Amino acid sequence: MPWKETDDPYAIWLSEIILQQTRVAQGIKYYHKILERFPKVQDLANASEDEVLSSWKGLGYYSRARNLHTAAKTIVRDFGGVFPNTYDDILALKGVGPYTAAAISSFAFGLPYAVVDGNVYRVLSRYFGISDPIDERVGRLRLQQLAQECLVTGAPGDYNQAIMDFGAMVCTPALPQCVACPMSLHCRAYHEDRVSNLPVKAKKIAVRERHFLYFVIIRDQHILLSKRGRGDIWQGLYEPPLIEAKEQLSNIELAQKASLLLGKDISHRLLTPVERTKQKLTHQLIRATFYHFDLEVEHRDFQWFALTDLDQLAMPRIVDRHFKKMFSSGLQASLF
Repeated sequence: MPWKETDDPYAIWLSEIILQQTRVAQGIKYYHKILERFPKVQDLANASEDEVLSSWKGLGYYSRARNLHTAAKTIVRDFGGVFPNTYDDILALKGVGPYTAAAISSFAFGLPYAVVDGNVYRVLSRYFGISDPIDERVGRLRLQQLAQECLVTGAPGDYNQAIMDFGAMVCTPALPQCVACPMSLHCRAYHEDRVSNLPVKAKKIAVRERHFLYFVIIRDQHILLSKRGRGDIWQGLYEPPLIEAKEQLSNIELAQKASLLLGKDISHRLLTPVERTKQKLTHQLIRATFYHFDLEVEHRDFQWFALTDLDQLAMPRIVDRHFKKMFSSGLQASLF
């Protein structure tokens, strides 16, 4: 992991934000790509939001990129472009929580703050036999306090990395290596046969299902797109004109709604789905249906983009996948 070979707080911060919702194997290439495009925090702060989101394209959870951008501007404005070197100042940055602040503080500055991520919760819950739910305040606070008490203050960065790696490689969620584990002699969960029951989570996440009906309109090698606004998922990303419905609509209902959306009467058109697909988010399931047709549209909420510029636009993953499939399969040429 390249971020383990540096004490540059900017690079460490970038890696921690990437890894909040991304696997290490995927995150490494984006880490190098973004550092190459924005080598210093000033470069990131001076970029436009579209440039930042474009560099993040493919990572998903774009709020991380927007928070990163906002925090970079704060560092330039309030700290003269020098990354803050105290836990409280780091924690105050947009998008930085206690875990990320502790990681940057210990890895970059050697400050004695314990990191508590999913791996650490699991190791401590099992080793000490703690049944307090980790998704409730009491359980989190107890384990955070315990993690701080266990911290080797003389080498906080090494200790933090070690306990996270231990949870990732030995004390794993499924099939932990208890027999070979050097900690098993004193592990309460192991001796009480509770390894598979710890850590405890009290709540089940309710998943909201949403139906997105997309209208892919291409004309003269240009595509019609809109930019998502605030207050919902995928803020600031580009997508085709969209109707959201509680369920699939009949062709008549769909044509009526599409006519209102586009400002064109398309009731005479046969709206046949080109693709039905879905994307699972943390708390939502997006079911997307794509319709294709050639239409001249002028609407203040939409903008025409050259097809050759699509790679420069940040889009929801479900839309990006559809476009890649559409162009690679020749589907676009056959329909328009």
